[in-house]
Amino acid sequence: MKAILYREHGPANVMHYVDLPDPSVGRGQILVRLAAASVAPFDWKLRAGHLRDHFTLPMPSIPGRDGAGEVIAVGDDVTEFAIGDRASVVAGVFSQGCYAEKIACDARNAVRIPDNLNFVEAAALSNPGRSAWICLRTAEVKSGDKVLVHAGAGAVGGLLVQLCHHIGANVTATCRAANLDYVLGLGANHVVAYDQEDFTALRDRDVVFDLVGGDVHDRSYQVLKRGGRLIWLVADPIIDRSAEFGVTVTRAMITDDKEVLQSMMDLAEAGMLKPQVARTMQLQDAAEAHRLMEAGAISRGRLVLTMG
Repeated sequence: MKAILYREHGPANVMHYVDLPDPSVGRGQILVRLAAASVAPFDWKLRAGHLRDHFTLPMPSIPGRDGAGEVIAVGDDVTEFAIGDRASVVAGVFSQGCYAEKIACDARNAVRIPDNLNFVEAAALSNPGRSAWICLRTAEVKSGDKVLVHAGAGAVGGLLVQLCHHIGANVTATCRAANLDYVLGLGANHVVAYDQEDFTALRDRDVVFDLVGGDVHDRSYQVLKRGGRLIWLVADPIIDRSAEFGVTVTRAMITDDKEVLQSMMDLAEAGMLKPQVARTMQLQDAAEAHRLMEAGAISRGRLVLTMG
Protein backbone atom coordinates (compact mmCIF):
# COMPACT_ATOMS: atom_id res chain seq x y z
CA MET A 1 0.00 0.00 0.00
CA LYS A 2 0.98 3.65 -0.39
CA ALA A 3 1.41 5.66 2.80
CA ILE A 4 2.99 8.78 4.27
CA LEU A 5 5.85 8.04 6.64
CA TYR A 6 8.31 10.02 8.72
CA ARG A 7 11.28 8.72 10.69
CA GLU A 8 12.06 11.79 12.78
CA HIS A 9 10.43 14.97 14.03
CA GLY A 10 10.95 18.04 11.91
CA PRO A 11 9.50 20.23 9.13
CA ALA A 12 6.92 18.95 6.67
CA ASN A 13 9.55 17.57 4.31
CA VAL A 14 10.44 14.79 6.78
CA MET A 15 7.29 13.09 5.48
CA HIS A 16 7.69 10.76 2.50
CA TYR A 17 5.27 8.96 0.18
CA VAL A 18 6.32 5.31 0.35
CA ASP A 19 5.31 1.72 -0.36
CA LEU A 20 4.60 -0.40 2.72
CA PRO A 21 3.22 -3.92 3.31
CA ASP A 22 -0.55 -4.09 3.74
CA PRO A 23 -1.64 -4.33 7.38
CA SER A 24 -3.32 -7.53 8.57
CA VAL A 25 -6.51 -7.57 10.59
CA GLY A 26 -6.33 -8.78 14.20
CA ARG A 27 -8.84 -9.91 16.79
CA GLY A 28 -11.39 -7.19 17.48
CA GLN A 29 -10.27 -5.20 14.45
CA ILE A 30 -11.52 -4.22 11.02
CA LEU A 31 -9.37 -3.72 7.93
CA VAL A 32 -10.43 -0.61 6.03
CA ARG A 33 -9.48 0.52 2.52
CA LEU A 34 -9.24 4.23 3.21
CA ALA A 35 -10.62 6.78 0.79
CA ALA A 36 -10.02 9.93 2.85
CA ALA A 37 -8.08 11.14 5.88
CA SER A 38 -8.53 14.32 7.89
CA VAL A 39 -5.55 16.69 8.34
CA ALA A 40 -5.79 18.09 11.86
CA PRO A 41 -3.60 20.62 13.72
CA PHE A 42 -2.66 17.75 16.05
CA ASP A 43 -1.05 15.94 13.09
CA TRP A 44 1.45 18.65 12.20
CA LYS A 45 2.20 19.58 15.81
CA LEU A 46 2.96 15.93 16.55
CA ARG A 47 5.15 15.62 13.44
CA ALA A 48 7.00 18.84 14.22
CA GLY A 49 7.83 17.64 17.72
CA HIS A 50 5.83 20.29 19.57
CA LEU A 51 4.06 17.58 21.60
CA ARG A 52 7.12 15.51 22.56
CA ASP A 53 6.58 16.32 26.24
CA HIS A 54 3.22 14.53 26.04
CA PHE A 55 3.66 11.85 23.36
CA THR A 56 6.69 9.71 22.56
CA LEU A 57 5.97 8.42 19.07
CA PRO A 58 7.32 5.10 17.82
CA MET A 59 9.43 5.74 14.75
CA PRO A 60 8.92 5.44 11.85
CA SER A 61 5.40 6.85 12.12
CA ILE A 62 2.39 7.17 9.81
CA PRO A 63 0.42 10.30 10.74
CA GLY A 64 -3.32 10.94 10.76
CA ARG A 65 -5.87 10.09 13.41
CA ASP A 66 -9.11 10.18 11.42
CA GLY A 67 -10.09 8.47 8.20
CA ALA A 68 -12.97 6.99 6.25
CA GLY A 69 -13.29 4.09 3.87
CA GLU A 70 -14.69 0.64 3.13
CA VAL A 71 -14.33 -2.41 5.37
CA ILE A 72 -12.50 -5.15 3.44
CA ALA A 73 -11.86 -7.66 6.24
CA VAL A 74 -13.23 -8.34 9.71
CA GLY A 75 -11.29 -9.88 12.60
CA ASP A 76 -12.47 -12.41 15.15
CA ASP A 77 -14.93 -11.15 17.78
CA VAL A 78 -16.22 -8.33 15.55
CA THR A 79 -19.99 -8.46 15.09
CA GLU A 80 -21.02 -4.88 14.29
CA PHE A 81 -19.20 -4.56 10.95
CA ALA A 82 -19.28 -6.61 7.76
CA ILE A 83 -17.24 -6.53 4.57
CA GLY A 84 -18.52 -3.70 2.39
CA ASP A 85 -19.60 -1.43 5.25
CA ARG A 86 -18.52 2.20 5.07
CA ALA A 87 -16.68 3.15 8.25
CA SER A 88 -15.25 6.24 9.92
CA VAL A 89 -12.18 5.25 11.96
CA VAL A 90 -9.99 6.79 14.66
CA ALA A 91 -6.38 5.58 14.77
CA GLY A 92 -4.56 5.28 18.05
CA VAL A 93 -1.86 7.91 18.69
CA PHE A 94 0.81 5.22 18.95
CA SER A 95 -0.40 2.95 16.13
CA GLN A 96 -0.53 3.30 12.36
CA GLY A 97 -2.28 6.47 11.27
CA CYS A 98 -4.74 7.18 8.47
CA TYR A 99 -2.38 8.76 5.91
CA ALA A 100 -2.36 5.41 4.11
CA GLU A 101 -4.41 3.40 1.66
CA LYS A 102 -5.33 0.77 4.28
CA ILE A 103 -5.57 0.57 8.06
CA ALA A 104 -6.35 -2.14 10.60
CA CYS A 105 -8.08 -0.50 13.56
CA ASP A 106 -10.01 -1.59 16.60
CA ALA A 107 -13.73 -1.89 15.89
CA ARG A 108 -14.41 0.01 19.11
CA ASN A 109 -12.83 3.06 17.43
CA ALA A 110 -15.03 2.99 14.34
CA VAL A 111 -18.63 3.82 13.43
CA ARG A 112 -20.69 3.36 10.27
CA ILE A 113 -20.98 6.30 7.91
CA PRO A 114 -24.57 7.37 7.17
CA ASP A 115 -25.73 7.11 3.56
CA ASN A 116 -25.97 10.88 3.08
CA LEU A 117 -22.26 11.47 3.81
CA ASN A 118 -19.45 10.69 1.41
CA PHE A 119 -16.01 9.56 2.58
CA VAL A 120 -14.51 13.06 2.48
CA GLU A 121 -17.35 14.51 4.57
CA ALA A 122 -17.11 11.66 7.07
CA ALA A 123 -13.37 12.18 7.50
CA ALA A 124 -13.90 15.93 7.92
CA LEU A 125 -16.53 15.40 10.60
CA SER A 126 -14.73 12.90 12.82
CA ASN A 127 -12.14 14.83 14.83
CA PRO A 128 -13.82 18.27 14.78
CA GLY A 129 -17.14 16.58 15.58
CA ARG A 130 -15.81 14.92 18.72
CA SER A 131 -14.24 18.19 19.85
CA ALA A 132 -17.35 20.28 19.16
CA TRP A 133 -19.73 17.83 20.84
CA ILE A 134 -17.59 17.52 23.98
CA CYS A 135 -17.24 21.33 24.16
CA LEU A 136 -21.01 21.67 23.90
CA ARG A 137 -21.62 18.99 26.52
CA THR A 138 -19.09 20.59 28.87
CA ALA A 139 -20.77 24.00 28.55
CA GLU A 140 -24.31 22.62 28.99
CA VAL A 141 -25.65 25.10 26.43
CA LYS A 142 -29.43 25.45 26.43
CA SER A 143 -32.01 27.22 24.31
CA GLY A 144 -31.87 30.99 24.72
CA ASP A 145 -28.26 31.13 25.93
CA LYS A 146 -26.14 33.92 24.50
CA VAL A 147 -23.08 32.16 23.14
CA LEU A 148 -19.81 33.41 21.63
CA VAL A 149 -17.83 30.98 19.44
CA HIS A 150 -14.28 32.02 18.58
CA ALA A 151 -12.84 30.87 15.23
CA GLY A 152 -16.35 30.27 13.92
CA ALA A 153 -15.17 29.49 10.38
CA GLY A 154 -12.80 26.73 11.50
CA ALA A 155 -13.44 23.01 11.59
CA VAL A 156 -14.46 22.88 15.26
CA GLY A 157 -15.91 26.38 15.47
CA GLY A 158 -18.13 25.87 12.44
CA LEU A 159 -19.66 22.75 13.97
CA LEU A 160 -20.15 24.52 17.30
CA VAL A 161 -22.03 27.31 15.52
CA GLN A 162 -24.30 24.73 13.92
CA LEU A 163 -24.84 22.78 17.14
CA CYS A 164 -25.62 25.86 19.25
CA HIS A 165 -27.98 27.14 16.56
CA HIS A 166 -29.71 23.75 16.50
CA ILE A 167 -30.24 23.89 20.28
CA GLY A 168 -31.79 27.35 20.01
CA ALA A 169 -28.99 29.47 21.45
CA ASN A 170 -28.32 33.02 20.28
CA VAL A 171 -24.96 32.57 18.55
CA THR A 172 -22.27 35.16 17.93
CA ALA A 173 -19.05 34.03 16.27
CA THR A 174 -15.69 35.58 15.46
CA CYS A 175 -13.90 35.07 12.15
CA ARG A 176 -12.00 36.93 9.45
CA ALA A 177 -14.04 39.46 7.48
CA ALA A 178 -13.64 37.29 4.38
CA ASN A 179 -15.54 34.48 6.13
CA LEU A 180 -18.40 36.58 7.54
CA ASP A 181 -21.13 35.46 5.13
CA TYR A 182 -19.94 31.86 5.38
CA VAL A 183 -20.33 31.81 9.18
CA LEU A 184 -23.72 33.51 9.00
CA GLY A 185 -24.70 30.69 6.65
CA LEU A 186 -23.79 28.13 9.32
CA GLY A 187 -26.44 29.59 11.63
CA ALA A 188 -24.72 32.40 13.54
CA ASN A 189 -27.05 35.24 14.52
CA HIS A 190 -24.21 37.74 14.53
CA VAL A 191 -20.58 37.69 13.39
CA VAL A 192 -17.67 39.83 14.58
CA ALA A 193 -14.88 40.17 12.00
CA TYR A 194 -11.86 40.11 14.29
CA ASP A 195 -9.65 41.79 11.66
CA GLN A 196 -12.03 44.77 11.59
CA GLU A 197 -13.81 44.86 14.97
CA ASP A 198 -13.09 44.26 18.65
CA PHE A 199 -15.25 41.46 20.06
CA THR A 200 -14.85 42.83 23.60
CA ALA A 201 -17.65 45.30 22.83
CA LEU A 202 -19.98 42.33 23.47
CA ARG A 203 -21.43 41.89 26.95
CA ASP A 204 -23.42 39.43 29.08
CA ARG A 205 -22.56 36.22 27.21
CA ASP A 206 -23.63 33.06 29.00
CA VAL A 207 -20.97 30.94 27.30
CA VAL A 208 -17.73 31.57 25.41
CA PHE A 209 -16.03 28.79 23.44
CA ASP A 210 -12.33 29.62 23.21
CA LEU A 211 -10.61 27.64 20.46
CA VAL A 212 -7.66 30.05 20.22
CA GLY A 213 -6.17 30.74 23.67
CA GLY A 214 -3.60 33.41 24.51
CA ASP A 215 -4.78 37.00 24.17
CA VAL A 216 -8.19 35.93 22.81
CA HIS A 217 -8.77 33.91 25.98
CA ASP A 218 -7.66 36.79 28.20
CA ARG A 219 -10.01 39.29 26.54
CA SER A 220 -12.94 36.86 26.55
CA TYR A 221 -13.54 37.33 30.27
CA GLN A 222 -14.82 40.84 29.57
CA VAL A 223 -17.77 39.63 27.51
CA LEU A 224 -19.09 37.08 30.02
CA LYS A 225 -21.75 37.82 32.57
CA ARG A 226 -21.01 36.87 36.18
CA GLY A 227 -21.70 33.17 36.54
CA GLY A 228 -20.94 32.63 32.84
CA ARG A 229 -18.91 29.75 31.45
CA LEU A 230 -15.69 29.85 29.43
CA ILE A 231 -14.86 26.56 27.72
CA TRP A 232 -11.43 26.19 26.17
CA LEU A 233 -9.49 23.75 24.04
CA VAL A 234 -5.72 23.40 24.15
CA ALA A 235 -4.19 26.07 21.91
CA ASP A 236 -2.02 29.01 23.01
CA PRO A 237 -1.36 29.06 26.78
CA ILE A 238 -3.97 30.67 29.01
CA ILE A 239 -4.16 32.37 32.41
CA ASP A 240 -7.22 31.36 34.45
CA ARG A 241 -8.92 34.57 35.68
CA SER A 242 -12.18 32.93 36.71
CA ALA A 243 -12.07 34.16 40.34
CA GLU A 244 -11.46 37.75 39.24
CA PHE A 245 -14.49 37.81 36.94
CA GLY A 246 -16.81 35.43 38.80
CA VAL A 247 -17.07 32.91 35.98
CA THR A 248 -16.37 29.21 35.49
CA VAL A 249 -13.42 28.22 33.31
CA THR A 250 -13.30 24.62 32.09
CA ARG A 251 -11.01 22.83 29.68
CA ALA A 252 -12.94 20.52 27.34
CA MET A 253 -11.22 17.14 27.64
CA ILE A 254 -11.35 15.52 24.20
CA THR A 255 -11.31 11.73 24.17
CA ASP A 256 -11.78 9.05 21.53
CA ASP A 257 -15.37 8.48 22.58
CA LYS A 258 -17.24 6.24 20.14
CA GLU A 259 -20.61 7.34 21.50
CA VAL A 260 -19.73 10.98 20.80
CA LEU A 261 -18.70 10.21 17.22
CA GLN A 262 -21.87 8.19 16.72
CA SER A 263 -23.94 11.13 18.00
CA MET A 264 -22.33 13.44 15.46
CA MET A 265 -22.93 10.97 12.64
CA ASP A 266 -26.57 10.68 13.73
CA LEU A 267 -27.02 14.46 13.62
CA ALA A 268 -25.43 14.57 10.16
CA GLU A 269 -27.70 11.74 9.02
CA ALA A 270 -30.72 13.71 10.25
CA GLY A 271 -29.57 16.77 8.28
CA MET A 272 -29.03 18.82 11.44
CA LEU A 273 -25.28 19.11 10.94
CA LYS A 274 -23.18 19.51 7.80
CA PRO A 275 -19.46 18.65 7.77
CA GLN A 276 -17.33 21.51 6.49
CA VAL A 277 -14.60 20.64 3.95
CA ALA A 278 -12.12 23.43 3.32
CA ARG A 279 -10.17 21.63 0.61
CA THR A 280 -9.13 18.19 -0.64
CA MET A 281 -5.61 17.17 -1.67
CA GLN A 282 -4.06 13.89 -2.78
CA LEU A 283 -2.33 11.64 -0.24
CA GLN A 284 1.05 12.21 -1.87
CA ASP A 285 0.66 15.94 -1.22
CA ALA A 286 0.52 15.51 2.57
CA ALA A 287 3.67 17.59 3.15
CA GLU A 288 2.14 20.57 1.34
CA ALA A 289 -1.10 20.05 3.29
CA HIS A 290 0.87 20.32 6.53
CA ARG A 291 2.61 23.48 5.34
CA LEU A 292 -0.75 25.07 4.61
CA MET A 293 -2.05 24.10 8.06
CA GLU A 294 1.03 25.48 9.80
CA ALA A 295 0.75 28.75 7.87
CA GLY A 296 -2.88 29.22 8.95
CA ALA A 297 -3.99 29.09 5.32
CA ILE A 298 -6.89 26.68 5.94
CA SER A 299 -10.25 27.98 7.14
CA ARG A 300 -13.89 27.15 6.46
CA GLY A 301 -13.59 23.62 7.77
CA ARG A 302 -11.16 20.72 7.51
CA LEU A 303 -8.53 19.90 4.90
CA VAL A 304 -8.86 16.28 3.75
CA LEU A 305 -6.44 13.97 1.94
CA THR A 306 -7.90 11.56 -0.63
CA MET A 307 -6.48 8.26 -1.84
CA GLY A 308 -6.69 7.63 -5.56
